[in-house]
Amino acid sequence: MLRARSPRLIYIFGALGGLNWGYDTGVISAALVYLRRDFELSSWAEGGVVTALALGAVLGAALGGRLSDACGRRVVLMITAALFTLAPIGMALSPNTETLFGFRLMVGLGTGLAAVVLPVYLSEMSPRKIRGRVTAFYVLAIVIGQFLGFLIGVAFAPMESWRWMLGLSVVPSLLFALGLLAVRETPRWLVRQGREQEALQLLLRDRSPEEARGELEDIHTVQQQEERDGVRGLRALAQRWVLAILLIGFGLGVFQQIMGINAVLYYAPTTLQNVGFSDEGAIASNLIIGALNILAVWVAITYTDRWGRRPMLLVGAAGTAISLAVLAAVNLSMPVPDGFGPLGIITLTCLGVFIFLFQVSWGALVWVVLGEIFPLGVRAAAMGVVTAAHWVANGLVSLFFPTVLAAFGVGWVFAGFAGICAAAFLFTWAKVPETKERSLEQIEQSFRR
Repeated sequence: MLRARSPRLIYIFGALGGLNWGYDTGVISAALVYLRRDFELSSWAEGGVVTALALGAVLGAALGGRLSDACGRRVVLMITAALFTLAPIGMALSPNTETLFGFRLMVGLGTGLAAVVLPVYLSEMSPRKIRGRVTAFYVLAIVIGQFLGFLIGVAFAPMESWRWMLGLSVVPSLLFALGLLAVRETPRWLVRQGREQEALQLLLRDRSPEEARGELEDIHTVQQQEERDGVRGLRALAQRWVLAILLIGFGLGVFQQIMGINAVLYYAPTTLQNVGFSDEGAIASNLIIGALNILAVWVAITYTDRWGRRPMLLVGAAGTAISLAVLAAVNLSMPVPDGFGPLGIITLTCLGVFIFLFQVSWGALVWVVLGEIFPLGVRAAAMGVVTAAHWVANGLVSLFFPTVLAAFGVGWVFAGFAGICAAAFLFTWAKVPETKERSLEQIEQSFRR
């Protein structure tokens, strides 16, 4: 069996689950340009194909928490890898819309499982001083996957081959599956199973002996306190102090999805076509968006443990609100499509600014915070609930965006997203605490108080 010699390899291999998710969300925007022609998709059918991933993700998120508590984080990640490997082959060979919908649903199931388990896995494995950077590696894998999806979309656009675009996601799937051979179970799950010596050995990989024993003692203390208070399973989510944390997580997860990011990622070529870009030009613009994604998440990884989660979320919410407000105003005042004229260039620029500011904050750091704030006894269950809500919001945006865009146009749609970004700023200011440089057990105790 492959063994990781460095804890860094475990973090990287664990984060690779985001690569497939990113590829599938990135490549679908280009594939849709040719899918709608081959299968003669209506706007509702187009939204349904995109939304299939979100529907499967809701189911995966609902199952992921309970499965990871019962079977372990690593086992669920292995199931995820199997789903990610089988689904691309089915998508590439789909003879009709219904079959494609089914295999997109399978991808979504794996995505939902990954979205629940990977942030929990990475936050439970990593030392508190680098926890933000380690968990953000998962988001970096997502945006690298998106960029690869954009790149493949451009490469296969001359052949108009959506089958190759969708089928090639089997490559990151196989990388993830191979990487899991080096991944180990988390110390906190092992302690819950009474396997304390294994947990200590894992902690000693990247902590000093004093830090490892101190962290193990903190895990013990919190676990005993949770057992006394009945903080286990879904019922514990109704306890007042746990419910307060759940509402913060719910707000973060839902706002992340309704601030406009899915509309930009899934439908950027469609949006640019509406302001006069050619098919090839609209698809090629995805490369700019993909590069900005990677740059932004790298900035987040570099600075989240220095600047803190809360300040970056506030700056991101304010900046995205302004960029989308400018985009809306320009499109409402200059409604005639002009391709690479002023309207087209300003639209592309505003989309790029929005992408960078969103990914450096809400795109990267929401998963970091969600992996940190929930109590150990309900961490996976709470992540399941929040992630299910996250994907319901994702699915609603994906389903209704083509129809709403056709009915109201780019200007009014993005004006609405700008208002949602402003609401996200107010929510963060009022509710979201700072979590940097605090152990998971310290964060839990602060919520109890």
